[in-house]
Amino acid sequence: MLSLKDIKKDYVVGDSTVSALKGVSIDFRENEFVSILGPSGCGKTTLLNIIGGLDRYTSGDLNINGKSTKDFKDCDWDSYRNHSIGFVFQSYNLIPHQTVLSNVELALTLSGVSKSERRERAVKALEQVGLGDQLHKKPNQMSGGQMQRVAIARALVNEPDILLADEPTGALDTETSVQIMELLKSISKDKLIIMVTHNPELAMKYSSRIIKLLDGKVIDDSDPLDKNVVEPIKKPEKEPTKADKKAAKKERKKLKTSMSFLTALSLSRNNLMTKKARTLLTSFAGSIGIIGIALILSISNGVQFYIDQVQSDTLSSYPLQITKTTASIGEIMNTMAKNHEDSANHDKDKVYSQNAMGEMINTLMEETKVNNLEKFKKYLDDNSDLKDLTSDVQYTYATTLNVFTESDSGVMQVNPSTLLEDMGYMSSTQMEAMSMSGSMGGMMGMGTDVWSEMIDNEELIDKQYDVIAGRLPEKYNEVVLVVDKNNEINDYVLYSLGLLDPSSLNGIVRRAMAGEDISVDSEQHVYTYDELLDLKFKVVPTPDLYKKKDGVWENMTGDESYMKKAVANGTEISVVGILRPDEDASSASISGAIGYRHDLMTYLIDEVDNSEIVKEQIANPDIDVFTGLKFKTDENAADTDSSSETVSDSTADTESKADKTADSSDTDKKAGLVAGDSSMEIPEGMTEEQYKALMEQSGASDTGELADMGMNAMGSMDMSAIQGGDMSSLTETQKKYIASLSDEQMELMKQMLKEQSDTNADQLANSGKYSTSNYDNNMKTLGYSVVEDPDSINIYPVDFASKEKIIDIIDDYNDSVGEEDKIEYTDYVGLMMSSITSIINAISYVLIAFVAISLVVSSIMIGIITYISVLERTKEIGILRSIGASKRDISRVFNAETVIVGFVAGALGIIISYLLTIPINMIIAHLTDVPIRASIPVSAAVILIAISVCLTLIAGLFPSRVAAKKDPVIALRTE
Repeated sequence: MLSLKDIKKDYVVGDSTVSALKGVSIDFRENEFVSILGPSGCGKTTLLNIIGGLDRYTSGDLNINGKSTKDFKDCDWDSYRNHSIGFVFQSYNLIPHQTVLSNVELALTLSGVSKSERRERAVKALEQVGLGDQLHKKPNQMSGGQMQRVAIARALVNEPDILLADEPTGALDTETSVQIMELLKSISKDKLIIMVTHNPELAMKYSSRIIKLLDGKVIDDSDPLDKNVVEPIKKPEKEPTKADKKAAKKERKKLKTSMSFLTALSLSRNNLMTKKARTLLTSFAGSIGIIGIALILSISNGVQFYIDQVQSDTLSSYPLQITKTTASIGEIMNTMAKNHEDSANHDKDKVYSQNAMGEMINTLMEETKVNNLEKFKKYLDDNSDLKDLTSDVQYTYATTLNVFTESDSGVMQVNPSTLLEDMGYMSSTQMEAMSMSGSMGGMMGMGTDVWSEMIDNEELIDKQYDVIAGRLPEKYNEVVLVVDKNNEINDYVLYSLGLLDPSSLNGIVRRAMAGEDISVDSEQHVYTYDELLDLKFKVVPTPDLYKKKDGVWENMTGDESYMKKAVANGTEISVVGILRPDEDASSASISGAIGYRHDLMTYLIDEVDNSEIVKEQIANPDIDVFTGLKFKTDENAADTDSSSETVSDSTADTESKADKTADSSDTDKKAGLVAGDSSMEIPEGMTEEQYKALMEQSGASDTGELADMGMNAMGSMDMSAIQGGDMSSLTETQKKYIASLSDEQMELMKQMLKEQSDTNADQLANSGKYSTSNYDNNMKTLGYSVVEDPDSINIYPVDFASKEKIIDIIDDYNDSVGEEDKIEYTDYVGLMMSSITSIINAISYVLIAFVAISLVVSSIMIGIITYISVLERTKEIGILRSIGASKRDISRVFNAETVIVGFVAGALGIIISYLLTIPINMIIAHLTDVPIRASIPVSAAVILIAISVCLTLIAGLFPSRVAAKKDPVIALRTE
């Protein structure tokens, strides 16, 4: 079973070599109790360590079950010790921080035995040695004899073939020694027990075989395996086949020992628990760096959260803006500066003029560009990435939002606001300019209108505003009123909305500049929420402000009665909610005091597109519907100058006289017939009987008198009212006259008016004069828009990073189209805040780099502490190696210890940091008004703990490597 062949063991000490064993050859039976006697230093323990695989022989061979160990690797020796050898030491060699049960189980964990089987076998082994009731005691709670019994149970639990006992009774009293020897003798019935002892009496009494050593040689063997053979004949070994090698390799792999990381964690945790104070102090020292980084991250996170909120709020007010006609202000300024530098190339002996105005105009013309928004809108609508990068993409149109309010005194225009013009603060031209640049004016805080379109992002609005009354609008005809953070409304808004009488401000600026004494209402007015929620307005499409007269369309905004009716027929708008900016919101997306939904504008666009005047203008693109004149084109522009206009006017008048004379006869006949003139000839196509019946229907006894009345009534009558069926503008006499007409006469009158209107329009169109307007201007005046072709596009990025990606999307579009379709955009906020996030991140990184130094220092300290732990646990290393633990297992034990320390340090650092953020936030709130709340992100906390674990693990690699390389024989001798 076990055979030693000429075993030699030499130790190199300095320059000399000491021979501990000098050619020892012994054969052992499978079950016998062998005692090895000899004086100290004769090689007894060395021989025992070589048999147990703790030490390596210098030469010779150790055969196990007929197999040579010359080619054994470390893993083979580990497996051999774990499965075939059981050690019982003089000093017990139990791990003090483990329980009795855990000490015994330890060998089984290396064998890969399941937890339930491991526990069952360990309990059985302890019961076998009489300690079944001492399972959960620690070694320091037991007597020497009990501890030696635990050591024997640990040696037996893995059912080894060989039990090696090194002075098992050396530290015991006589009575206990006898008990241990009796126990070993009973075990020897089934196993080979090799005991090293200095006590010949015990050896003679309990051993079945005694071997004596002296100076590294066997001098006596009481019961050799074969007394007649001095040197056993060595049988020739059969060369193993490939199948044999493969089977042997598979068997070695099956028997390979391995300690799980959980077992290593358990060992290290128990060890650390015996030194709680040191472990806690070490962890706290390691947590200092974590605390520093965590606090920097918490403040940085609070600042970044505030910046993100500012970004989101700011970008909701300062979007990327793309207008149909645009000019790059930056390019204009750069070009003008460059031109100025280039022009300054003269001597300084005289004063020279500088062509600033000319350069400005030329540069403005060069840099002004018309964007193809129809094509770009389609590109944006098809881009799937844009949704995640934006809060909203807002399309605005040239359609004017005409809002009015009704009162007993008449109608008042609310939007576009004319308050500043009425005050005399701005001229109508300036007001028009402000209105044309309304979107930009709103963003720069200079807008005159109090109505603005809401961003189509309810989540963002909920973050920026609190609904203090009512609700958010849900339909196109619902709006919200916006107050400031103090629940106040600017009096400009109150005057504009008609809540205060705007007529009291008429001409007030001009009168003040003229030195007149003026007074302004300075009283603070109070409104209940219900009063404001009862506000109603009327929206009137621009085409409804025009009326057709004599073939052309006339602006009726100056006609009070017409406006009352137009406003009455307008779409009613209701205030359904009152919003107040959130206290933490740094900016607001609604620039006006009244916020309306985008679908109000789309509704208005549909109304305008379906109006009669717009349809007429589209059907006659070369005729101005407001004047009846033709638009000037490139073809007729060359023929038009002041002299030719005079000639053509005169010629046109001359040529048209004949046409007028020819047409007047039939028209006069119809007019006379309508008026009841009996002297008029019967019109062509009507018989005399029909004419008489028509006259009888008029009920006039004196036809001449009826003719005079009819002609007088028609002379001052609004003929377009008859065409439109609107009789409200007629006098009582005219209404009476109209009522006297028969159906045939009314139809005849309408036919006459249409012919007259067509004649007037034809005369105007062929008069030789041209309209000063053009088709596009007329359509813009009427508010005509196409949904697919917006007037401007406002893109609201989520944050600055998203804004940069959106700019990349625009750049990609510009790269994919021709020069004429390239898009120019305006980035207002990019000029102000583009580098803030980068600065904050840079500061955070620098601070983290400084604090990281302390983290590295603390990790090195933990590495030193781990090395001290290696020195303290050297004996434990020897014990673990003796029961079959590999070098990797030993390394894993100390790596587990550093992992525990790193985790505790990281967790402790995070907990302390969380606690410190409370006073930090209180200090920030006390010193500043900025709503910054320091907080550690959960992800950052997890990452910091992981970093702590990794750094301590790295710091512990060297100590764990030192531990793995320790000689188990030397380690076992360490006290």
